[in-house]
Amino acid sequence: MQENIQPIDPVAFSLGPLAVHWYGVIIGVGIALALWLAMREGDRRGLEKDLFADLMLWAIPIAIVSARLYYVLFQWEYYSQYPGDIFAIWKGGLAIHGALIGAVITGYVFARKRGISFWKLADIAAPSILLGQAIGRWGNFINQEAHGGEVSRQFLEGLMLPEFIINQMYINGTYYHPTFLYESLWNIIGVFVLLSLRKVNLGRGEIFLSYMIWYSIGRFFVEGLRTDSLMLTDTLRIAQVISIGLILLAITLWVYRKRKGYSEIRYLDEEPKPKKSANKNKKKKVKK
Repeated sequence: MQENIQPIDPVAFSLGPLAVHWYGVIIGVGIALALWLAMREGDRRGLEKDLFADLMLWAIPIAIVSARLYYVLFQWEYYSQYPGDIFAIWKGGLAIHGALIGAVITGYVFARKRGISFWKLADIAAPSILLGQAIGRWGNFINQEAHGGEVSRQFLEGLMLPEFIINQMYINGTYYHPTFLYESLWNIIGVFVLLSLRKVNLGRGEIFLSYMIWYSIGRFFVEGLRTDSLMLTDTLRIAQVISIGLILLAITLWVYRKRKGYSEIRYLDEEPKPKKSANKNKKKKVKK
């Protein structure tokens, strides 16, 4: 017998003919809090106050486009039949790995143009990225997507979940694993881990590489529970393959940068001052 449980209305409010969806509101809140955290730390680390705001002006639209493009490409069988849905991002379908690719490329180009170390920028931004991802998963919750396999109501109640989460996991007569919640909690814990690593004073780039490893481990296991994964083959989930690849890449870069001495500058170190050339010193002596 189907229970009479009404899902949360995906529309937060309307402005005339314009419907503002909770999905967009939640993503916006995640971006705002992530930006605040990055700007706060960037100021402490001696960067320009508006640096991350300037970066976001480029990174956010590029990340959204790349996240959507990534998702559409792997779901092309559907979108080739319904091309009008390609732009309906309020329905969900923003792949985090696609967003990360776009954001990292944007961050690298931005850092080069501003004459700033990309790794310094990435280290400061790492906790913010994870915070944004943790909040963003609640947009999937509202849309009743990114869930796992079937479970019983008793199972969900055994997790001591609030009633509104249990009810929202009731979809078309069946209860499902709240995998959005598992990943969100993993990411929130990761934010505190990364913030703690700042005090450890790791080598430059190592906080960002820690983020890659932490997020990928959690995503690999959570993805195994999901029922809506993007698939590479009938049995191979794309997100799990990407997660393993990112872990191996992060470890490789960590070792390589260590051996090359690129991580000798540590997170809390001041920027090294340029050495004065011998010729300049001689000129100053002549003037005296």
